[in-house]
Amino acid sequence: MSVVPEAPVAQPTGYARVFAVREFRAVFAAHTLSMLGVMVSEIVLSVLVYDLTGSPLMSALAFALGFLPYLIGGTLLAGVSDRFPARRVLVVCDLVCAGCVALMVLPGADIAVLLTLRCLLALVSPAFAGTRMATLADVLGGGELFVLGRSLLRIVSQSALLVGYGFGGLLLTVVAPRHALLITVGTFLASAALLRFGTRRRPARAGEYQGPTGTRQVFADRRIRVLLLLFWVPPMFAVAPEALVAPYADELGAGSTGLGLLMCALPVGTVAGEVLAGSRLRPVTRERITLPLVCLTLLPYLGYVLHPGLATSLLLLLLSGAGSAYTLGLDQWLVRAVPDELRGRTMTVLSAGLMTLQGVGMALAGVAAEAVGVPATVAGAGALGVLCCCVLAAAVRRTESRDRAEQVVTGR
Repeated sequence: MSVVPEAPVAQPTGYARVFAVREFRAVFAAHTLSMLGVMVSEIVLSVLVYDLTGSPLMSALAFALGFLPYLIGGTLLAGVSDRFPARRVLVVCDLVCAGCVALMVLPGADIAVLLTLRCLLALVSPAFAGTRMATLADVLGGGELFVLGRSLLRIVSQSALLVGYGFGGLLLTVVAPRHALLITVGTFLASAALLRFGTRRRPARAGEYQGPTGTRQVFADRRIRVLLLLFWVPPMFAVAPEALVAPYADELGAGSTGLGLLMCALPVGTVAGEVLAGSRLRPVTRERITLPLVCLTLLPYLGYVLHPGLATSLLLLLLSGAGSAYTLGLDQWLVRAVPDELRGRTMTVLSAGLMTLQGVGMALAGVAAEAVGVPATVAGAGALGVLCCCVLAAAVRRTESRDRAEQVVTGR
């Protein structure tokens, strides 16, 4: 009797390989819940502050305070990610955030209390984000799976911008702002539970490491410094259209529909670029196109000098967003360059700098638009951003030979 050979079992490819890892599924679900909660809380808190004060300035301040404390939190809490077990840090951060939002729900919480609690939320966010990214490298390793996992979390973050604000606005049509914040309390608690019971306990990374403390350890390495700048600088210029979307939509006479489309174009382009690069390109190809994409991603902004209409503006934003696929190659370079004992604080510094400089970029775009108008500001941000990115790309190229030598020595 002849034996029929068994058909080979198809192995998962692309992003499916990442979801095959049980711990990652827990991290991914927790990230999705917490991001949706954060987006809902931001719009609800902004409305709540406006209801209490009647001031557009105070309402905008409640939103802006999500950016400002990142620098402080990233500096003061950078070492937490490596000095304590990662799972404990993640769960405690989620519980602190849940507690802060729960206090916002109390009827006696006035405007000062609400803004203070908003600052505390932003203060712990860099430590949480940095620890989660470092944990991702533990769960998935430092290679291809880590890059795809990071990409998926970024896709969730961009998608949450589209879904979370819309859901938050819809929620406010049926419940009061303080009651709507209970949704965020629930998402933070659910995230804490997923991380506590869905991930393994691992010891602190720092161990008995002796040397410079805090962020000095991160910035002591030239290649790490340059890679961090390459993560930070493009988004600082890229936020200009987002910061000025309302006045530009008004200038175009695009109405609320046009405003919504302009707000969505950049995140949609970013998600499309990430998915294409993550699912269709080989790791070596992604690394090869990283620096060219960095130098080109802001180039579409130059089209704003022609005062484009709605359709052209959407196309320019989609193209620029798609160029953000360069981050997949950067992720791989950074994880190779950073020693294991510094991984947590490096990711914390990365998160803090990214959010802080985006806030700075928004503020500078607003100042520039007052002087020269929206189209000139966006075009200027594109021109200056391309120049800065080219300079940083050249600096990264100069450090590549040392990075490759270390790969041979360490086997990474």
